[in-house]
Amino acid sequence: MSSPPSAQPRVIVVGGGLAGLSAALDCAEQGVALTLLEGRPRLGGATWSFERQGRSFDNGQHVHLRCCEAYRGLLDKLGTAHLAPFAGPLAIPVLRPGSGAAPPRTAWIRRDGLPAPLHLARSLLSYSHLSWADRLRLLPAALGLRFADESDPKLDEQTFAEWLRRRGQSEASIARLWDLITLPTTNLRADEVSLTLAAKVFHTGLLTVTEAADIAWAQVPLAELHVEPARRLLESLGGEVHSRSRVTELVLDEPASGPRQVRGVRLEDGQLLEAEAVVLAVQHEEAAKLLPESAGVNTAALGGLGSAPIVNVHFVFDRPVMAHKVAAAIDSEAQFIFDRTPAAHLSPEEARTHQVIAVSLSGAEAQIGERPQVLIERQLAALRQLFPAARAAEPVDAVVTREHQATFRGRPGTARLRPPARTALSNLALAGAWTDTGWPATMEGAVRSGHAASEVVLSALGRWSGPVPARQEVTA
Repeated sequence: MSSPPSAQPRVIVVGGGLAGLSAALDCAEQGVALTLLEGRPRLGGATWSFERQGRSFDNGQHVHLRCCEAYRGLLDKLGTAHLAPFAGPLAIPVLRPGSGAAPPRTAWIRRDGLPAPLHLARSLLSYSHLSWADRLRLLPAALGLRFADESDPKLDEQTFAEWLRRRGQSEASIARLWDLITLPTTNLRADEVSLTLAAKVFHTGLLTVTEAADIAWAQVPLAELHVEPARRLLESLGGEVHSRSRVTELVLDEPASGPRQVRGVRLEDGQLLEAEAVVLAVQHEEAAKLLPESAGVNTAALGGLGSAPIVNVHFVFDRPVMAHKVAAAIDSEAQFIFDRTPAAHLSPEEARTHQVIAVSLSGAEAQIGERPQVLIERQLAALRQLFPAARAAEPVDAVVTREHQATFRGRPGTARLRPPARTALSNLALAGAWTDTGWPATMEGAVRSGHAASEVVLSALGRWSGPVPARQEVTA
């Protein structure tokens, strides 16, 4: 592989996750010669799919909200938004195992049509997993979050739980309500996550716009939602996409005068690929190893971002066990449970009788090192506590997926560690959900970071012409 001659300036994007794909599409649409390099055999980053015994599974359950406009814009661009439809107004059953032989108890987190934040008031007041006193204390805390200033650096000096306790929130409220939202969105519990990130989640997703927290997720494998359409679109725009192409070095020029710039990248096999600009869209640990000192990025700070894991346990049951499309669990080994049957590509016979269930475990420090069989047995027992129909069902298959470095660890103090897209080298930009997007490490943050990086390199090449087109009418 070598860089072909071209009259167009060439941009190399290193990394084929959502951040890299978004940056690459932006650049290709602006008429530059585009090369996307991914070190792994597949694109998709932390959103990937695999097949097992003829069935399709995702590495984890990835959802997004209606407020995730950049991500929805990417799906619009790829023509796949209809494959990740919204499930309707926010309505999540929260299950709590009964004691002994008693059936599980169910309460709901749901919105109505009132203006935010009143759209959640009825749900919070009827949330029977908490005492009446705790329910009444929820509303003042929610209002306090709505008016918290996310840009105030003092918010990043404390955990969300510290803030909640000062506002009268009990340990039961934190565990049975606040963590239900904090854990899947930030990959940390309230006791660990920065108030800055938690305030962003609640302000943008739940407390400002009535429809913002409506949930959507893929009804097809993620490879069909993101990877294959992105590859096709990039290649139709003249871009090159190469997997199994690991970059080991960013190569700088040696100008006689003037500022240094990136000259290109060196691959694992020693090849030098030259380009007029580079977007580095890899995980922050890898970026720290590749960034030259002249980029002006504090690579030691990147190490301080840390990482947090996610584990998913997937079951194929011989019969339906869950009537909901999605459910949450408290006081249980399970967290969020999804019906993944439509995306599993079951055979016609299995589709009539079987159900595919995915249990998603965020902040999975305790589970990441456990043996698959232990995780499967524990989650199967949890599902049988939560869903009586599962007690007579048998899994015909079960598989565990793990993302050891699923997200950065958004603890207090991490806001100042997240670098912007722009570096001290004018033709080098950073992309990734770990950069300073203002969002937690989500698909939305990744796509936003790709847009920010493309703006940097396109501006350096004189190809920036205002906002990159990213959003059409959303199909909900």
